[in-house]
Amino acid sequence: MRKEWGVGVNTLSLEAMAEQLEQSGEYRVLRKLSPGLVVEASDGGPVRRGLYVDVETTGLDPEKDEIIELAMVPFTYGSDGRITEVGEAFEGLRQPAEPIPAHITAITGIDDTMVAGRSIDSEEVARFAGQADLIIAHNAAFDRRFLERFCPVFVTKPWACSMTQIDWGDEGHEGVKLAYLAMGVGFFYDGHRAVHDCAAGIALLASKLPRSGERALARLLERARAPTWRIWAEGAPFDLKDVLKARGYRWNAEGLGGPKAWFTDVSEADKAEELDFLARDIGLGDREPLVRRVSAYDRFSERC
Repeated sequence: MRKEWGVGVNTLSLEAMAEQLEQSGEYRVLRKLSPGLVVEASDGGPVRRGLYVDVETTGLDPEKDEIIELAMVPFTYGSDGRITEVGEAFEGLRQPAEPIPAHITAITGIDDTMVAGRSIDSEEVARFAGQADLIIAHNAAFDRRFLERFCPVFVTKPWACSMTQIDWGDEGHEGVKLAYLAMGVGFFYDGHRAVHDCAAGIALLASKLPRSGERALARLLERARAPTWRIWAEGAPFDLKDVLKARGYRWNAEGLGGPKAWFTDVSEADKAEELDFLARDIGLGDREPLVRRVSAYDRFSERC
């Protein structure tokens, strides 16, 4: 019988071996995601219903590309970000009008034979999602645009983004991809299928942030509840575009939700300073920039 650290391997549980490896200081162990591990006992306070969603699509453009897979996983949470229950998932495959591109099959593992004759009932989706108090996705700006076109229920709900509304960099993470963040908090999962991504996203939100010690979901809820202001630098001189880009402005090439111009999103506390910057450094002077209040009900949508 092979020995390791002086103990018979067959007498050690896998978890005990993993703990022993970690305690050595020479190893880090990734555990396969187990959905039950994310649940905490309720503190007795009121709970709300969240819905983590993910779509796989034929491409990146919601105007011409289509959903080929949708997953939604409900969960309950307290105001402190404690996840108290994870419910049964909704999963569905859908045959698009055109064959699935080869590079999409390579990424997702979904091919034409898997979706042949399959459809997703938008009324069933509406019933399932209609119970949610908050919709969450990892890169909500992508998922929301596709889902609002697919089913109107997603227009009526507040949304949050687990990728952009948590300061992962401030917490010591060097990237924001879901699989990378999962490894950072100690687990791995079968990626690139919608329901697995949802389960991983919920587990990520249940984790404690490494530097602040705060629950990730609590941080997300704080950011999602706070309104922001979208400010448009319409009329900004072309030769100052690099100044705007360096400050975090983005170009609205399609003119969706506003003019074809540079824009940025800022907090209430930073609104006055940003307007001063446009007047002073960008030369807008006394011109009143277009300013729009953004809440979770329209954030990440084509309406803003």
